[in-house]
Amino acid sequence: MELVVGRVAKSHGIKGEIVVEVRTDEPDDRFAVGAVLRGHKPREQTVSTYTVEAARDHSGRLLLRLEGVSDRTAADALRGTLFVIDSAELEPSDDPDEFYDHELEGLSVRLADGTEVGTVIEVLHSAAGELLSVRRAGEQSGELLVPFVAAIVTSVSVADGIVEIDPPEGLLDPDFGDSADGK
Repeated sequence: MELVVGRVAKSHGIKGEIVVEVRTDEPDDRFAVGAVLRGHKPREQTVSTYTVEAARDHSGRLLLRLEGVSDRTAADALRGTLFVIDSAELEPSDDPDEFYDHELEGLSVRLADGTEVGTVIEVLHSAAGELLSVRRAGEQSGELLVPFVAAIVTSVSVADGIVEIDPPEGLLDPDFGDSADGK
């Protein structure tokens, strides 16, 4: 499975540097000088390789210079490029409470009493923290957002394919937040 570890946001300056939106917990390893990156444009199948020539932090953003990209025009051509890795390349985590997004996607979500809630379709990363996007059991569309916090997600078993939750009152109510008179 292909996992995105970064995306080219834009060019920076006139010497071919690019601004990368980092989507990995290990940017120092993934984008180290000499690292070979695989990348492609969204919705394209052709994968190109790029070697990191220089990497630096600039105002909280990662700037890269890649071999063969020496001016603004070449850097602009990379805008939107997704840097990817194969999930098989990832080392398993030593922490039993740490998971890769792709390990959670597809797991069954249940209550402590075994009642099926749905299936994790995506892990969303927001400023407030991680959310599990859950497709309700028996539904073909829509989502239920479950905060991925210990108070709500009581256990995760990748081996058994189960996420157990103890939701606060109203979280599973599809009409939660709607007023009785429809206003």
